[in-house]
Amino acid sequence: MYATNVRELKKNPSEAMRQARQAPVLIMKGDQPDSLLVHLDESLTQTVSGLRPALAASLYREGLMSLGKASKLSGLAMSDFIRHLGHLGIEIVTVDETTAYEVKDLSPWLS
Repeated sequence: MYATNVRELKKNPSEAMRQARQAPVLIMKGDQPDSLLVHLDESLTQTVSGLRPALAASLYREGLMSLGKASKLSGLAMSDFIRHLGHLGIEIVTVDETTAYEVKDLSPWLS
């Protein structure tokens, strides 16, 4: 899936339209997904299969769905879905108050 921001879309809308022929185009506003551009000459089945990864990524990013469930919803293998998230700039691992303890617990295993 191709992702672009509003500024780039204004500069070159035809590039987004070309990309939409291959897969839905995610349009970002700032660092947040805002809109989806879908090519209408595709069959409904192809459109839905392209939208599933975008929807799953959005639900995962918002914390509404686990990585496993989002991967299943996307219709992609877990590794492909993780790669898809990476292309969108969505982090898989988040740092919180437990991260330092988890790293400390893993250190002996990694040495």
